[in-house]
Amino acid sequence: MIATIAAPETWIRAVGNLRLPPETDSHLQRLMERNNDGLLQPYEKEELAALAAWSEEVSLLRAEALQLLGKRPA
Repeated sequence: MIATIAAPETWIRAVGNLRLPPETDSHLQRLMERNNDGLLQPYEKEELAALAAWSEEVSLLRAEALQLLGKRPA
């Protein structure tokens, strides 16, 4: 059974606006580019995996919040 709880719209909007910090997003992009070029060290591969998982989780949370608000992700 799924429970429904009330949440302030401002909170849902805040979740819908979540993003990785710009520096973190830039670092993730650089790691992905280096990975595509086959240049990552083993520790960088672990970092890339962790950042990619974090980014995906943030994206899913944003999508759910935007769906509740009746908006489409940008």
